[in-house]
Amino acid sequence: MKTKQWFLSVALSLVAFALQAQDYAFQVMINKGANEVKSGTTWAPVKTGASLKPGDEIKVSDNAYLGLRHTSGKMVEVKKAGPYKVADLAANVTGGSSVLNKYTDFILSSNSAEAKKNRLSATGAVHRGSADAINLYLPENQFSGIFGTKVILNWEAKMAGPYVIELQNMFEDVLATYETTETSYLVDLSDPKLADKDLNAIMVKVSSKADAKQSSAVKMIKKLSADEDKKVKAAMTEVSGALQEETAINKYVLANFYEQNNLMVDAITAYQEAIKLEPSFKEDYEDFLIRKGMKQAKQQ
Repeated sequence: MKTKQWFLSVALSLVAFALQAQDYAFQVMINKGANEVKSGTTWAPVKTGASLKPGDEIKVSDNAYLGLRHTSGKMVEVKKAGPYKVADLAANVTGGSSVLNKYTDFILSSNSAEAKKNRLSATGAVHRGSADAINLYLPENQFSGIFGTKVILNWEAKMAGPYVIELQNMFEDVLATYETTETSYLVDLSDPKLADKDLNAIMVKVSSKADAKQSSAVKMIKKLSADEDKKVKAAMTEVSGALQEETAINKYVLANFYEQNNLMVDAITAYQEAIKLEPSFKEDYEDFLIRKGMKQAKQQ
């Protein structure tokens, strides 16, 4: 009799677990704009971290954005204004990887109101700005390792362009120079001038074309060691399949993957790619720069 009761208890627990697992279809990772969700008969504002059940409906406002995590781990973005049934969105999901959860959980914790409040307190309220005429957004040398071959350099300047980007080796030999009127520039490290296997570090400086004395501090980009590269490749293999689509939310998750692996230069590039696809991610990028000490918080 006791054995039957035990089996019945286990069976009920499994049923309850299955029902709980199916209780929601998505979790809200990113919420930008006056979006709403209807659960039952009542409409309410969408909140980051909230769960969306299959029977729910969402209403995306004009110029808004929603980044959702499906129960499979797949990331879904909704950009077009209008009403959506959560069940219909879930029906279109294919692929996914639960391995992404540890990176998307990091995003949720970073985006919480408490986390943002703590970061503001930690960075201080005073915006001192950079002492340099040009503030080149690259990390300190100990975090300057790079995994990829594409670097989107970007900076804030006290003067208008054009600007000159100069890349040097450790002996201050000039490897390449580029010119742009913008405050960002894509550098391809697979360029033969930069791809020398013996070139382990590249020094970067941005200056005004009109006055070379108006420049940024010299920053470093360094290649990973063979062991470091192998470790990142293994981790990347686990997540890359679920991030193949060229979407802003996937680029954002990739930026957080790089951040958690202390690859800040790659994270910067991924953030810039996300912004090109969805400009509202600029706020998240600014928060990243402040969080990593590359930019001072403005006075509140």
